[in-house]
Amino acid sequence: MTTPATPVPRLAVDGLTVTFGGLTALQDVSFDVPAGQVVALIGPNGAGKTTVFNAVCALVRSRGDIRLDGRPIPPRTSALTRLGVARTLQGLGLFEGATVRENVAVPLSAPGTTRRAAARVAAELATHDLLAVADRPVAALPYPVRKRVALARALVSDPRLLLLDEPAGGLGHDDIAALARTVRATADAGCAVLLVEHHVDFVMSVADRVVVLDFGRVIARGTPDEVRTDPAVEEAYLGLKATA
Repeated sequence: MTTPATPVPRLAVDGLTVTFGGLTALQDVSFDVPAGQVVALIGPNGAGKTTVFNAVCALVRSRGDIRLDGRPIPPRTSALTRLGVARTLQGLGLFEGATVRENVAVPLSAPGTTRRAAARVAAELATHDLLAVADRPVAALPYPVRKRVALARALVSDPRLLLLDEPAGGLGHDDIAALARTVRATADAGCAVLLVEHHVDFVMSVADRVVVLDFGRVIARGTPDEVRTDPAVEEAYLGLKATA
């Protein structure tokens, strides 16, 4: 429980429960994501990780309490960008026929868009080494480059809370190393990062804390080292100790 001496977490999830008909996808899930930290959700397929994201983004009906900086998140996904929440998707969700620049600019698109917004887009393109392909259609680019476009689009609005859904999926070693640097730098700049990822080595290298789900319930939580050696986690997710 938050005390007067404890900072209010950027994201607080308390007693989150989601049901689909007779199926309970999440049961009494609770965790915090403080500003400036990376918290990873891991677990086997079907554990409920993406459902947590969908609940935070008000895409599914849920019970429990979800708060951003101590205030309830409104049940309208259209308000998330204005609240400082950004998300990447497993399927990228890019406009394939649009250019890289146009995709990255989407969160800033509004009547009366200014040169300031254009400059912000250009800066984000430079950060992710995308200037050389800025005016090419996304569909013409390799998958790892499209992943960088999706990340740039999420970060261009300078979110306070970043939700990353399997950002390392389909990437090679060098791209994952670059992604880890970006995620760590984003958190170090004060953003709270909630990460869902199957790439265990990536998670363990970048996360401050790890929350483990299995069958919709939290079975472990702690630092990467604490979670890595938890027998329940080895059984549910990590498999043989040699791969942990």
